Amino acid sequence: MLRRLHGMLVKEFIQVFRDTRTRTLLFAPPIIQMLIFGYAATLEVRHIPTAALDYDNSQVSRELLSRFTASPYFDVRTFLNDRREIGDLIDRGEVTVALKINGGFAQDLRKGQTARLQVIVDSSNSNTALVAVGYINQIAARFAQEFQRTQLLRTSPFAPSQMPSIVLERRPLFNVNFDSQWFFVPGVIGNLILVMVVSLTAFAIVREREIGTLEQIMVTPIGRLEFILGKTVPFFLIGLFDTALVSLVGTFWFGVPLRGSIVVLAIGSILFILCMLGIGLFISTISRTQQQAMVSGFFFNMPAISFSGFGTPISSMSDWMQTLTYLNPLRYFLEVLRGVYLKGVGLDVLWPQMATMGLLGSIMLAISVARFQKSLD
Repeated sequence: MLRRLHGMLVKEFIQVFRDTRTRTLLFAPPIIQMLIFGYAATLEVRHIPTAALDYDNSQVSRELLSRFTASPYFDVRTFLNDRREIGDLIDRGEVTVALKINGGFAQDLRKGQTARLQVIVDSSNSNTALVAVGYINQIAARFAQEFQRTQLLRTSPFAPSQMPSIVLERRPLFNVNFDSQWFFVPGVIGNLILVMVVSLTAFAIVREREIGTLEQIMVTPIGRLEFILGKTVPFFLIGLFDTALVSLVGTFWFGVPLRGSIVVLAIGSILFILCMLGIGLFISTISRTQQQAMVSGFFFNMPAISFSGFGTPISSMSDWMQTLTYLNPLRYFLEVLRGVYLKGVGLDVLWPQMATMGLLGSIMLAISVARFQKSLD
């Protein structure tokens, strides 16, 4: 058995590494994609294209607008003279937010009345719109508070010191600077390993069938388990190497701290790769052509990433969708990655995720081995 298994492994490694382009595709794309997605995937919204329309044209209104021009979150590109220009700019996508200050703005503030700042926002991208309105509220509230304090100092110098106030003392844990890359980079690692391992494994048996080598294997004494091991062990080792590769990029290029144990990270990676091998083999056993395997892999990859909590919190999903996420190995692997990287937790905390990945991997591998038949049908 060991001799036959050794022969299968040698065959697979030769088939994978004999082509220079294939060798490059195995290791270069994960690094390139890690760099691209590491910068592209972010929760931060900055440099929002903004237009301003100031009918008041007072020192107070200009000072308020200067808060927006000095903010890194807004890019005030143009100052308008007519309200009708706003709709045209938003329709063409040149601005996302328009600020409109009516006449009498400064006068209302000095009288202690409510001064209105109208915000016109392109809400076709609801996330950007909500974030932009939140930033505007913060800037406007801080400006109003400072203006009120200045007015009080002029009339009653000691009044501001006697006014009650609430001071927010932030104590963020694990990510002091609220760097969204620290949240997304571990998620990108999990997504890349999922796509890489599933794609490689899904083509394993299908490729043998299409090029005709499955017929030759049929007449050999190689057993079903030996054939499956011979097809999966090379991809397991490649997946493990790619995991280490992209993890190094995440740590040393993006500066995401690895606070936990490398051993715990390795155990989680091994269990997750086994899950992906099982899913890839299952896709390979139900597909007749490589095109079918590719489409089936895409059918699994997209929902797996969407239901993993990579970009959207699982708690914000509907109840039935939250139930489906318990069948998704990527959900547990992302919890392991972020727990090890950011929180530095160990197996005493992450053992439920590890156990679930081990169970899901065992089930998928058992189903794939049971489905495989040494035949062309």
